[in-house]
Amino acid sequence: MMILSTLTIAEARPWLSVGVLVALLLWESMTPYFRFFSEGGRVKHGLWNVVLGVGNGIVVAVVFVSLWLATATWARERGFGLLNLAELPLWARFVIAILLLDLWTYWWHRMNHRVRFLWRFHRVHHSDPSMDVTTANRFHPGEIVFSSLLRIPLIALIGVRLEELVVYEALLFAVVQFHHANVGLPGQWDRRLRALIVTPLLHKVHHSRWQPETDSNYASLFSWWDRLFSSFRVSADPHGLRLGLDEYAGPRDQTFTGMLSTPWRDKARIKETSGTGGKS
Repeated sequence: MMILSTLTIAEARPWLSVGVLVALLLWESMTPYFRFFSEGGRVKHGLWNVVLGVGNGIVVAVVFVSLWLATATWARERGFGLLNLAELPLWARFVIAILLLDLWTYWWHRMNHRVRFLWRFHRVHHSDPSMDVTTANRFHPGEIVFSSLLRIPLIALIGVRLEELVVYEALLFAVVQFHHANVGLPGQWDRRLRALIVTPLLHKVHHSRWQPETDSNYASLFSWWDRLFSSFRVSADPHGLRLGLDEYAGPRDQTFTGMLSTPWRDKARIKETSGTGGKS
C-alpha cells in the first residue's frame, strides 16, 4: 500500500508542479509585484527558465532517481541510518525525515553562497533580474548534479525511505515555486505565513543585488532555519529591491547558452555600499 501511495505521489508530482505553475502565472499576470516585462519579454524569459528546468528534471529522472531508490532500499534492508535505529510511528518518521531533509537543504543552499566553486554554478539562479515563478526552474545542470550526488549519502545516513523523499520533494517544489513568484501577500498575511514557510517577500530579499541581502534567507521550505542560524532578514522597502546580479545582468546572461556558460565567465562582483533591508 505504501509503495502504491509513493508511486501515486511520484506520478502526480509533475501534474502538481504544472498546476501550481499555471496558478502562479495567472496570479502574476493579474497582480504582479514588479512590472518587469515589455510585450513578449515575459514569454521568452519564462521559456528559457523552463527549458533549463525540464532538462535538469530529465537528468535527475534518468540518472539519479534509481540511485536514490537503491540507496533507500539498501539502508532499509540493513537497518542503516538514523531513522532505522529505532522503531518509530510512521507519522514520526515522516516528520523527522522531512525536517532533516529540509535542514540539509538549508545548509546546502548556504554552502552554495559561501564556497566560491559552488557559487559559480548557483549564480545562474541569482542572475535572473526579473524573478518570477519560472525562476524556480533556473538552476545550472552542474548544481543539480552536485546536489543529486550528495543526496545519495544523505539518504543513507538519515535512513530516508523513498516515500518520505517523494513527499518532501513535492512539498519543497510547490513552496519554491510560490516564493519565487512575482507576487506579494498583504503584510499581516505574509507575517503569519512566514512563521512557517518561506514567502515571496522573504525570498525577494534573498535575490537582492545587495550582497548582505543576497547572503540571507537561505531556507527553502521552512523559514525557521534562518531564524535559528541567524540568517533571517526582512526588507523595510520590498518594492525598492533590485533583483539579480549586476555583473550578470546583460542580455547574453539571460540566454540559454549564456546561463550554461555563466560558471566559466568569471566577473568581479560589483560592490554596493547600501541596501534597503534590515534584520528582524
